[in-house]
Amino acid sequence: MQPKNENQINIELGEKESEGIYSNLVLISHSPAEFVFDFIRVVPGRPKAKVYSRIIMAPQHAKSLLAALQDNVSKYEAQFGEINIPVKPPVQPDNMDYKN
Repeated sequence: MQPKNENQINIELGEKESEGIYSNLVLISHSPAEFVFDFIRVVPGRPKAKVYSRIIMAPQHAKSLLAALQDNVSKYEAQFGEINIPVKPPVQPDNMDYKN
């Protein structure tokens, strides 16, 4: 009989969530208590873009996410080659007009 791993978490992925949401822009803001990630889909030729998901994290979780992303990008590039990013400045939040 194998001992039960007390750190194991069973994760449930709902049908709707399994479809995913496409995003090609993320705006990130922060306060002393949290990081806010707004995932947006920008469609060429359309003057409006919509936030499809907002994720709020504690700073410790945001830093863990950064480490996990760095690890996974390294693994991806080792398998598929370097990811090239066009030389274009990122969109600044000042250029965006948020509407609630």
